[in-house]
Amino acid sequence: MTEYGWTWLSDYNWGWAPFHYGRWDYDNFYGWYWVPDNVWGPAWVIWRRAPGYYGWAPMGPGMNIGMNYGSYYNNYGNRWIFINDRYFGRNNINHYYANPNDYNMLLSKSSVINNTYVDNSRQITYVSGPTSSDVRGVTGRRVSSYAIQENNVPGQSLSNGQLRIYRPQVTKSNNIEQRSAPSVITNRQDVRRPSEINSPSQPVNRNTNNNTRQEQQQDAINRQDAINRQNAVNQQNAIDKQNAVDRQNTVNQQNAVDKQNVTDQQAAVKRQNAVDQQNAVNRQNAVNRQNAVNRKNAADQQDAVNQQKTVNRQNATDRQNAVRRQNDVNQQNIRNNEKVLQQQNVKKTNNERRDKSSNTVNTSRNAGAEESSKNSPVRK
Repeated sequence: MTEYGWTWLSDYNWGWAPFHYGRWDYDNFYGWYWVPDNVWGPAWVIWRRAPGYYGWAPMGPGMNIGMNYGSYYNNYGNRWIFINDRYFGRNNINHYYANPNDYNMLLSKSSVINNTYVDNSRQITYVSGPTSSDVRGVTGRRVSSYAIQENNVPGQSLSNGQLRIYRPQVTKSNNIEQRSAPSVITNRQDVRRPSEINSPSQPVNRNTNNNTRQEQQQDAINRQDAINRQNAVNQQNAIDKQNAVDRQNTVNQQNAVDKQNVTDQQAAVKRQNAVDQQNAVNRQNAVNRQNAVNRKNAADQQDAVNQQKTVNRQNATDRQNAVRRQNDVNQQNIRNNEKVLQQQNVKKTNNERRDKSSNTVNTSRNAGAEESSKNSPVRK
């Protein structure tokens, strides 16, 4: 299991080419043969689910996902491989194939598995086969998915959860270019049938009438089948081309719509970014204005505090000056009072002295008068 779905890992060192590029078909005379192509695929097979079995068969030349491949090989059980679903996903898967005698019965009871994977990088859709959950449900084992990695040399290897596979981009050659061809080409009459290949020691009578008639009839049927398939391929190719054109037109229209949507989204994003930026600028301006107001208020508050401190200092100085002046006045008053008191004391002393002196004089006078009166005659 890979991201593309179930991928065929061949045991042949050249298996990277015929099992991943081109298609396989079956001829009743020659057996299986390969038709090369330039488109890589994980496994160009179609899938069916029968009770208890998974089955697959190669997609014939010209078949693609857009075709109704559900009925392809419906009448050819030998084109299919069926395996018991309990053993699906094992490396030795070939040990658990159902009995080929039961293929027609299993085919009649089977239904188409339509799971697909779209590879956008290569612009192609693959049939992916049963889902991992379906396989896990019937096997009871975890289904590991391997990542495909490009290998730069032919071959494939599986290790460490990776499938390294050689899948170069094969380009179609035009009519001008020289087409490649094998160095040795085997004549058709020299090609052995499968019975001869499987039992080379047993001689095969190729000239019996029955065999010749049957082979001729089968060849005619095969040629008609080939013509019918080619016509179907041509018709399908025309349908595919038109579908491809329609899909491309749809893709182009969707791309145009997507581009317009992207442009509109980008324009909306730009407008929103412009609004967001303007809002951010407005918010920053508001913050700056508020910060300026806060700084102005803080400065005003500081100035008021400084002015109050200055007033307080001036008031303290004025109070101190007033106290000093009052003290000076008080001291001056005390000095003045003392001076007045001194003057009063001096004046009192002087007054006392004058009074004492006056009293002494008066006393002297009075004594003299008395003495005089005693000595002078009394006038009667």
